Order: sequence, then C-alpha cells, then structure tokens
Amino acid sequence: MAERRKKNITGGPRSAARLGAVQALYQLEMSDEPKIKMVIEEYIRHRLGAEIEGEQYVDADADLFADIVEGAWQRLDELNDAIKPCLSKDWSLERIEAIVRAILRAGTYELIARPDVPTAVIINEYVDVAHAFYERTEASFVNGVLDKIAKAVR
Repeated sequence: MAERRKKNITGGPRSAARLGAVQALYQLEMSDEPKIKMVIEEYIRHRLGAEIEGEQYVDADADLFADIVEGAWQRLDELNDAIKPCLSKDWSLERIEAIVRAILRAGTYELIARPDVPTAVIINEYVDVAHAFYERTEASFVNGVLDKIAKAVR
C-alpha cells in the first residue's frame, strides 16, 4: 500500500492513529481471514512510529488507533448502513474504492462513537487522510459524505 501514498500526513499522534486505522481497516477488508487483534497488535508493534521503506511514520496514539480499528470493524454493518443513504443514488458502497470505504468507515465510527471529538476535527482529519492517498476529487467526496453523516448522527 505504500506505493499508493501521495504524500506524508503531517500532524500529531492522533492524526497518525487515524491514518494507521484506515490502513488497518483496508488490510482487514482485503484479508480472506481478517484477524482484528493480530492486525492491531502488528500495527502497534511494527508500523506506528516506525520507518518503513525509507519513510518515517509519526508516533501514533495507540489507544485511539485500536479504538477506531476495533470499533469500526465490530460495527461494520451499522457504519455501512449510516454511509449508504449519504451516497448519491448512482453510487453504491461496493462501487467505492476500498481505501475510500475504509476512510468513510473510520470517520463514521468516530462521528457515531466518539462524541468527545468535535465534528469539524473528525471531518478535517479524514479529508487529510484522503489527501494522503488521492488528489482533490476523492478528498472532496470524503468531505461531502462525512458532512452528511455528521448532520444525520450528531
């Protein structure tokens, strides 16, 4: 997945946790036999804050990372149900790229389960994550969908 990264995310441990959570959710979705505890442990021990392929990753907030990954994965059906009505009628969740699905699921999880985090912070952080992988179109898409979800759940 490193080859897909467009640019580094700048930010602190919470931003790094969100980026890592999106990567872990993507990995879980692509796996034939997803093992959530193993993936979380692998990221915390070997990826978050590590140097991988010449890139130094920021130390991440491991607790936030684990909360997002585990919470989003365990509530996948609920999150998908919250996302689907916020897509335009000609788009299905399955039609969206897997990385974008992971971004939307992580953001939706935080909007639903983390009332301690301001809505604007969540949306801005996941738009930044989208920018790490894509150009403007996908980031704008993420912004629009998360904004609709926020209005529905908060």
